[in-house]
Amino acid sequence: MKRTVPPARAALPPDARAQAGTPRERPAFPARLPGMAPAPVPRVVARPAAGPLGPALSPVARPAPRPQGAGLDSSAFRAAMVRRLQLQGLAHEGVVAAMQAVERHRFVDSALVSQAYEDTSLPIGLGQTISKPSVVARMAELLCEGRELPMGRVLEIGTGCGYQAAVLSHLSREVYSIERLRGLHEKARENLRWFRLSNVHLLFGDGMLGFDRGAPYAGIIAAAGGEALPQAWLDQLAVGGRLVAPARTATGQQHLMVVDRTAQGWVSKTLDVVNFVPLKSGTV
Repeated sequence: MKRTVPPARAALPPDARAQAGTPRERPAFPARLPGMAPAPVPRVVARPAAGPLGPALSPVARPAPRPQGAGLDSSAFRAAMVRRLQLQGLAHEGVVAAMQAVERHRFVDSALVSQAYEDTSLPIGLGQTISKPSVVARMAELLCEGRELPMGRVLEIGTGCGYQAAVLSHLSREVYSIERLRGLHEKARENLRWFRLSNVHLLFGDGMLGFDRGAPYAGIIAAAGGEALPQAWLDQLAVGGRLVAPARTATGQQHLMVVDRTAQGWVSKTLDVVNFVPLKSGTV
C-alpha cells in the first residue's frame, strides 16, 4: 500500500541539504544533544574493512555445532546463519556481506553466546533486546534496495548493543546512532571498541528528535516503534533518502514502514507485521 505523506512544512531549500552524502561541516565529537547532560562519545578508531566473502554460499543450510565462547572462531556459524537468511529470501549482496562480516556473539552476554547465531532476539539489559538477524537483514535490505553502496550518512534510532550499527557501517559512509538509555549507550561503546569502526559515531540523547546537526541523511533506520513516525525524522531525510521504521497502523499492529523522500514530499509503503520495543522520548 502506498500513500503520500504530506509535508509538515515547506521543503528544504535547494542547498547542500538536497542530496545525501553531500559534504557539509560535521558536528564536533564527542556530541550531546541540546539539554542533555554531557556524555563522552568516543570516535571508534579505524581498522581495515573486512575483506570480501569467500566462495558463494551454498543454498542448503547445514546444521552447525553451537558456539561455545566469546573467543571462538565464529566464521562458520556466521556462514550458516547467512545461508539460513538467504533461504528466507535475503538476496542483496551488500547486506549478505555485512551480515557475514559482523560477529554477533560479541554483542550478547557470555551466557547467551550459544544462541548468538540463531534467528532469535536476545535480552541485552534494561528491558531491551538485540533484534533477530532476520529482522536486521530485512531492514538493511529495504534501506539499500535499488541504491548504490556505500550510501551517504545514515541515522540509526536506538543503538541498543551496537550490532545493527556495526552492520550499517559496512553499507554506508557514516553512521550516527542515538541511544536514550545511558547504560546501553555505554555497553555499545564497549562492544564496538573491538571492531574499531572509524565511520560509527555514538550519541546519547532522545532519538525521537533525530540529530539535526548531521542531517540530511541518505537513510534513517529505527529499532523502536511508536504510534506514528516522528516529523523530525521525515524532515531530516534527504531528498532521495529513505526511512525504514516500525509504526502502529490503523489495524493496531506494528508494521515496517518504508518512506522515500522526493522533491514533492514523502511516499510511504506499509510492509511486514513486526514487534519492536516501544518508541519513547527523553533519556534515562
